[in-house]
Order: sequence, then C-alpha cells, then structure tokens
Amino acid sequence: MEYCVFTEPQQGFSYAQQLVSAQATERLGFDGWFRSDHYLAMGTGDPFPGPTDAWTTLAGLARETERVRLGTLVSPVTFRHPGVLAIQVAQVDEMSGGRAELGLGAGWFEQEHEAYGIPFPARRFDLFQEQLEVITGLWETPEGQTFDHDGAAYRLTQSPALPKPVQPQVPVVIGGGGLKRTPALAARFATEFNIGFQPEDKVADAFERVLQACVDAGRAPGSLKLSVALPTVVGQDDATLDRRLAAIGRDRGGAEGEAMFVGGADEIIPKVERLAALGATRIYFQQVDLTDLDQLEELGSDILPRLPR
Repeated sequence: MEYCVFTEPQQGFSYAQQLVSAQATERLGFDGWFRSDHYLAMGTGDPFPGPTDAWTTLAGLARETERVRLGTLVSPVTFRHPGVLAIQVAQVDEMSGGRAELGLGAGWFEQEHEAYGIPFPARRFDLFQEQLEVITGLWETPEGQTFDHDGAAYRLTQSPALPKPVQPQVPVVIGGGGLKRTPALAARFATEFNIGFQPEDKVADAFERVLQACVDAGRAPGSLKLSVALPTVVGQDDATLDRRLAAIGRDRGGAEGEAMFVGGADEIIPKVERLAALGATRIYFQQVDLTDLDQLEELGSDILPRLPR
C-alpha cells in the first residue's frame, strides 16, 4: 500500500506554500505529493494569490524534493496540446530523476475555461482518448524513429518523439465514475485507476467495473493499480477536529456522513483497512487546508506508521 498527499492549490495557495507541503510530505515518509490542475478557485472566499500552473509547479518541486512521487490528479485535456504535455511531463520526469506521474481527465469546470479564455468543447471525452493515444505513442516510439498521428483533433507528422522520460513507463492515472468509457480507457492506457470523493460502496462498484473492463480488454486485472482519494481532517480530540473542520467549511455532524477521512487513528486506520480490502493499493489523503502543517505532521507522525503496507 502507498500513501500520498493530495492538494488543491487553486483554492488560494502559493508555490511557496506548496513547496513547504511537499517537503514535509517527503520528510514524514509519504510516498507521493499530488496536486489538482485548476486555474480557478471553487466556492466562495478570497482566491488570492491566484492559481499556479500544475506542471510549472511540479517542475519546481522536482528540483526541491528527492524521493516523493510527483503528479497531477488530474490534468484536463482542455488545457494543453498532447504534444506539449508529453514534453512537459517527460521534462519533469528527468528533472525529478524519474518520479513524475500523469493524471489525465476530460475536464469539467467550464467556468475556469471562460475565465481564462480556454476553449471548452462539448465532446471532451473524444479528446481524452486521442490525447492518451498521442502522449503514450510519443513516449513509446523508439529512439531514432518518428511518430505520426492523424486523428480527429490532432495531427502530428514525423515527430522525433523527444524528449523521452527517464522512466521506461511514466505512470498514467485515469479516474472517475463513468460507467463504460472511463473503465475502458483505464484498461487500455492506465497504470492506475482512481476513484475520489465517494463512499465505500461506490468505490467497490467502480473497482468492479474497471477490473471487468481489464478482463474484456484481455489485460490482467492485477496489472492495474487501484486507488482512492478522500478529503482528510485529522483530530485526536473533539476541539481540534471541530476547529479543523470549521476551517474548511464543514462540521462534524455533516462530515462524518460524507466520503472523508475524519478523526484520529481509531477512525482513519479502520477505513484504510476497509478500502484495502476492496482492492485499493494507494490512498490519497486530501489536505484541504494547505497551511495547517500541524495536521499534516499528525497524519504523518501519528497515523502513517500504523497504516497497513
């Protein structure tokens, strides 16, 4: 089992704050630090200092960390041409010594596209599949050969397919609750399938669908890593828990009924064990309040060493 920290920096957190979080994540023994890829804050509140670009941030963190995996959960296909994204990820992989992971999705937040003038086509799932074809095709093309692609949205002619990532295969994370197309794409392209922000029965259903899609595609189901991402609020006593929930706009009565990790070791460890029993081999603890380093410290020092590996 692997344990990663997942963050949402578009909610008003600077690169400097993300750097502190990533370095603490590494020091505390987590396996990875992942971030969302958004350009607009969600909900109310002060969005200052504004968004940070995900892959620019990860390039910086690649040089400021030594061990943790670094990636997106997830980058939307609407933000970048697949040829450019393949270069960016390969470069971050080289800068990090082979620690980059690409989470890719169709994109959904129309308002952020309008805010920054980014096209938001209706048929994004077709773009999703084609970007996966282009990115993996570029990386898999042997050195000295060229890559061509003539698709509905993208045309690449005699691309040198460079630079190459350091890793023989950059992990590709595909997630979501789609009933058919998402599991099929994960079975075809993904190293990892992720389901986020869902109760355990929905996690079980999603895992079952994607594993069946692997069988249908002739892929060994055990070759696909399964993961879960959930908001996490740690508190060993009621006062601390209430304060940290209030800081992210929640209260204990509502949060305990949501798809979250809430509480201390006695609450979080059994939930991780149940998710592992469903097949999860990686857990993403979403740190909603990136400035609460004490909370991250408690999770890493008091709970992480006691979690199943």
